[in-house]
Amino acid sequence: MKPVSTPPGQTVEARCVRLAAKAENPASLAPVVETRALSRAENELLIEVRAAAVNPSDVKAATGLMSYAVFPRTPGRDYAGVVIDGPAGSIGREVFGSSGDLGIRRDGTHASHLVVEADAVVEKPKSISWEEAAGIGVPFVTAMEGLRRAGIPKAGETVLVMGVNGKVGQAAVQIASWHGARVIGVVRKDELYEGHANSKVDVVNASATDVAARVRELTDGRGADIVFNTVGDPYFQAAHKSLALRGRQILIAAVDRIVQFNILEFYRGQHTYVGIDTLGLSSVATGAVLTELGPGFASGHLKPFPIKPAAIYPLEQARAAFIAVAGSSRDRVILRPV
Repeated sequence: MKPVSTPPGQTVEARCVRLAAKAENPASLAPVVETRALSRAENELLIEVRAAAVNPSDVKAATGLMSYAVFPRTPGRDYAGVVIDGPAGSIGREVFGSSGDLGIRRDGTHASHLVVEADAVVEKPKSISWEEAAGIGVPFVTAMEGLRRAGIPKAGETVLVMGVNGKVGQAAVQIASWHGARVIGVVRKDELYEGHANSKVDVVNASATDVAARVRELTDGRGADIVFNTVGDPYFQAAHKSLALRGRQILIAAVDRIVQFNILEFYRGQHTYVGIDTLGLSSVATGAVLTELGPGFASGHLKPFPIKPAAIYPLEQARAAFIAVAGSSRDRVILRPV
């Protein structure tokens, strides 16, 4: 469908998923689709949304697990679409993006249209579908920001990914192997790595094996230079024991907030712990992270997550999409406005 050009400041009647207030649990969610007037300000873009992802953080915000979430609001952090109004030369651009603010502290992407800063968007590769582009956002931004902060792995280094078959885990594998690192993945049951990688991924079954001992065995006693712990405290000790000298552990989640911490082993190992919260990244800061990933997608070293037709929902079925994500679906769940 050819995008319609609108002059600056023109108002568009957007169809938006709306949450009036936080729900007690996912089953209590009652989103509705409302029509709301949207127009851009200077240095902003008005985007016709072609696809938007539903993330676990969207569900957490909607169920009151983020005290700073603003209600009523339109949820959604990730998107892909066409610019229909903006500064000279921007109309017609096919773009995608994500944000720590959208859908949390300001109206988000689960809508037919979206207003974002002009510097927040990234060009969508022609080889990637709208749904695939919308699914890149939060997982790849989280993985890339973690590896940026910990130090992009070098060829010859070992990256251990805890929760390797989760979406952030898969993104971390792709990025690490793109940069030439060796990757070891940890799973909680007997299964293979199911995502894309640029080299072999050794998999350790945490339910049947001492993870740290196996990592030492696979690395000739050295350990992992980086541990990307996507699970948090359940794997904290195993991650700690797996670290090489001057190793770095990246943490993005927690089940229980408090863990025991061996300070002596920490400083003698010269370790670094890196905490990542992409909710603290603005749309523009998130766009900068996605821009760094662009060459990887262009070259084919990075690949978007496959989107199953059954995981694509219209806006009117937003509740079903949220419940699917709350049920720990491994599929990347997408809303398609039209």
